[in-house]
Amino acid sequence: MALTLELIRHDVADAPGEVSADVPLDENLLDRGLYPVRVMALLGRRRRDHGVEADFADLAEQPAIDIWAPLLEAS
Repeated sequence: MALTLELIRHDVADAPGEVSADVPLDENLLDRGLYPVRVMALLGRRRRDHGVEADFADLAEQPAIDIWAPLLEAS
């Protein structure tokens, strides 16, 4: 399955009932309440399932969906 912005939005939407489309592409996800542990879990799944080579520092440096998309693409 190809990674899409909508898939990343779905992965980071953290409140029950939160609509993933309401997560802005350019918002700082850490300011939004995305905890580092959840970032690590998301990254772990992408590494395991899709061969992603990004690390936590890559995602933490600029925690926004539009920045993450190319970093989380399968290699």
